[in-house]
Amino acid sequence: MTNKKTIPGHQDSKNELVFTKKNYQLLLISIAIVVIGFVLMIGDTNIYDFRKTLLAPMVVLFGFGFGVYAILKK
Repeated sequence: MTNKKTIPGHQDSKNELVFTKKNYQLLLISIAIVVIGFVLMIGDTNIYDFRKTLLAPMVVLFGFGFGVYAILKK
């Protein structure tokens, strides 16, 4: 008759999810922002346009940063 000792921190750890519903929503928003940034890069033949050279890359980087925030948020 051996008594099993349980570690308090490991009880019910199998039932917990890593991300919450809010994390998934924020992650989907960040994916949408990145897609919008790539759509902004599509356009006419003028490759030196303000929208293509500055605005779209900034939107894409903001989307990736927001994705990192969505993953790390508790």
